[in-house]
Amino acid sequence: MRITNKIIQNNNLSNINTNKIYQDRLSTQMSTQKKVNRPSDDPVVAIRALRLRSSVTEVTQYYSKNIPDAESWLNVTEDALNNLTQIITNMISQCTKGSNGDLTSSDRQIILEQLKALSEEVYSTGDADYAGRYVFTGYRTDTSLSFQDPQTLRYDITEQIDNTVLESITKVNMGELLDINSSNYNRVNVTEDDISSVEVYRIQLSYEDCYGDADAAPSISFQVEDPATGQYNWEVWDVAGGEITIMHASDRNPDPYTQAANDPDAVIYVPETGEMLLGSNRYETLMAVKDNGTTVANEGEIRVSYQKENWVKGDLRPEHYFACEAGGIRYNADYLTGNAQRQNIEYDVGFNQTIQVNSTADECFQHGIGRTADDLVNAMQEVVDIETLITELETLKESATGADAERLQTQLDAANKALTFSRDKCQRLFEKGITVFQGYLNDANLSITDCGTRSSKLELIDNRMQNQKTTFETLKSQNEDVDITEVIIQLTSAELTYQAALMATGKVTQNTLLNFI
Repeated sequence: MRITNKIIQNNNLSNINTNKIYQDRLSTQMSTQKKVNRPSDDPVVAIRALRLRSSVTEVTQYYSKNIPDAESWLNVTEDALNNLTQIITNMISQCTKGSNGDLTSSDRQIILEQLKALSEEVYSTGDADYAGRYVFTGYRTDTSLSFQDPQTLRYDITEQIDNTVLESITKVNMGELLDINSSNYNRVNVTEDDISSVEVYRIQLSYEDCYGDADAAPSISFQVEDPATGQYNWEVWDVAGGEITIMHASDRNPDPYTQAANDPDAVIYVPETGEMLLGSNRYETLMAVKDNGTTVANEGEIRVSYQKENWVKGDLRPEHYFACEAGGIRYNADYLTGNAQRQNIEYDVGFNQTIQVNSTADECFQHGIGRTADDLVNAMQEVVDIETLITELETLKESATGADAERLQTQLDAANKALTFSRDKCQRLFEKGITVFQGYLNDANLSITDCGTRSSKLELIDNRMQNQKTTFETLKSQNEDVDITEVIIQLTSAELTYQAALMATGKVTQNTLLNFI
């Protein structure tokens, strides 16, 4: 085959171009510091780069965003729970002081003010939020735990309880005793016989000042076993069936408590105080309601339904706790079917790994904290009012004569009897309050422990994600990034090769046909 100058020239140009392409590729790698700039450069490296970049992005999402967000949520929750434990601890301290039988009126007044302040603060703590999301309200993060302003909205509420909440309370009946003042004492007839103390069973509802008008429909439902079939059927006590009577706290002769204490079949609803008062027979019936241990249903469940429409600032929203309906909206209907799911908020913090960041209000911010505090405040206030009345009557008696003096002495005797009853009731309530609040403190501490456990787990995940992020970034760099030293050497070599090729080609192309003759 004859080799012409044209063939030599074309071959030289092709080789020079190949060297130039190689030099361009090295120059590109030098400037980008990447092995490949298009998939066709090296498909294996390109595919591996896509996978590693995806892994780095995912780990970065976990490590830089999800984990810090979860950590902040847990910190806000833990701070609120710590405040709650401090408040309950202070309540226990006040109960310890209040259980002392030798308190003065000024001592009681101090305890009274402290309990009122603590009671107002306890649920405000539950309105803690993180980035505009309330942390104790489950999935309803846009709704506060308590009402922020007074509101009128009727709720139909169903509380699901068991017979452990049934309790016996003492009620001191004083007739018109506390209505006496310096201007009407000579027109009020109160004697020691008008003062009495009764024990009555009750279910204390989660709210006071409930709806008690003519169309109020309070009811108590529980399950009763049919001996013939062994099946459990719901039995309902309500107003329409005649089992429940609505009475008001202001009713006298008889008052609701005396009526319930004297009638063993009574079920009396007192809307102002939020109480279902039970006669002894009704109490025994509900105490006999037990869960038979099946996993299908809780046969020991007792449902108490009632209505409330007037809400004040600080009242807990029922939709965070109960099956209820308001404004045509039904909340937590699954609570009544036994299929209720916990409203746990979980964050993705690792590959196929989640962590719960929230604690729900029913775990720690129970209604019973405020209701117990209200009972203590009312009992202490009653003692303070009677002591104030006794002081006023003694002052009036110093200047009174004749029939007025006798009437005042009779009233003083009645007041002293009422004071004895009320002091005894108050002392026992405060002693009981220590145990009750200790139970709520245990619940709060358990929530703190759960929160701390999640924080510790999150810290371990955080450390692992940090290591994984470093590992994936290292692998990504090894796969994509060039060895700059090696590229410089190769680029220098390519440049020398290119220059040599140009020089060789220049010499060859200078020859003519005469040089070969």
